[in-house]
Amino acid sequence: MVFHSEEQRRREMTTLRSRNQPSLPTNRAFVVQLRADAEVGQGEFRGRVEHINSMRATHFHSIEELLAFIVKVLSEPEQP
Repeated sequence: MVFHSEEQRRREMTTLRSRNQPSLPTNRAFVVQLRADAEVGQGEFRGRVEHINSMRATHFHSIEELLAFIVKVLSEPEQP
């Protein structure tokens, strides 16, 4: 490949990486199930969340608890 500028080279390398890595990798996939009685419009988030790859799950009673679980799972090293 012949590049005419650093920017062109960067764009091409980014494109090549994107082809090799999915933009939505499964190790970052979660299922969020909200309780039927959760008043989401009122900011009430209650339900269950499960990480697809590890199958770890927890119940949550607020958006903060939901996000804390996601952050915790994504911060831990992946298991082989």
